[in-house]
Amino acid sequence: MSGGQALPKPGHRRHHLAQRAWIVFSGRADHAWQRLLRPGFRHCFAAIQDEAGWMVLDPLSGRLLVARIAVPAGYDLPAFYGRAGLTPLGPFPLPEQALGTPLRGVPLNCVSICRAVLGPHAPFALTPAGLHRKLSRLSESRKKNLTTAAD
Repeated sequence: MSGGQALPKPGHRRHHLAQRAWIVFSGRADHAWQRLLRPGFRHCFAAIQDEAGWMVLDPLSGRLLVARIAVPAGYDLPAFYGRAGLTPLGPFPLPEQALGTPLRGVPLNCVSICRAVLGPHAPFALTPAGLHRKLSRLSESRKKNLTTAAD
């Protein structure tokens, strides 16, 4: 490169537009033990939207699926999931850097992966139904605060 200027180092933490996440809940039970969980909330995964489109993080049995979805960047993936019988909840903004308590001492499962995506301030939950309930309350609280007129 001429002029002695160095290119900025690439970094996975840098992105041009903020990311937003949806947590998607499913009632499908692939294992017998999942039938003990609340119907409609037996599994969850995260769908993240950024300027390039959509990425899905889905903790499957034995591995974590991380996939860039081949749809246009403006595609309404949460609506697609809704039409498919799943329950998407969001969007939740993902801060560039979040300070807080790390997720320690929790089992590695679909709920802990979704909480890790949301960051250290994600509500505590052990089951998909518990996470849905707490995120729903958080969403309702956020909507009330955004729509309430300031005094």
